[in-house]
Amino acid sequence: MRLTLHTDYALRTLIYLSMHEGKLATINDISTRYDISKNHMMKVAQELVHHGFVTSERGRNGGLKLAKAPKDINLGDVIEKMEPDFALVACLSSGQKNCRIMGACGAQRFMNEARDAFMDVLRKYTLEDSVPNREHLLSLLLVE
Repeated sequence: MRLTLHTDYALRTLIYLSMHEGKLATINDISTRYDISKNHMMKVAQELVHHGFVTSERGRNGGLKLAKAPKDINLGDVIEKMEPDFALVACLSSGQKNCRIMGACGAQRFMNEARDAFMDVLRKYTLEDSVPNREHLLSLLLVE
């Protein structure tokens, strides 16, 4: 299974915000630090706000910050909300009906089991687990 760039950027955004300890960070700053398009980062931030992982404050001194403590943000929940589709093969996608062997094939059962195992592992971890060496991350991102 491969996560979309959108989800990857969402995780990077959450990691960045976790290093700010409640301080506001701008979309421009995050996109610059990761060398990601500001427009793409705006879409990611909007979805993170929509799902309640991040709060946003408008205005001249506005920005983004985590809505909860890093230990309270489950990575499985983030990925589940950010990913548009978890189908490992086309026949598992909603609305997909063009497979000639659909319903007779046993692959659906173990593909779903593999997806569930993947998510079970991710649900064991929180955002806090993603930042084991805060100082090293800060130096790599040049965060003051």
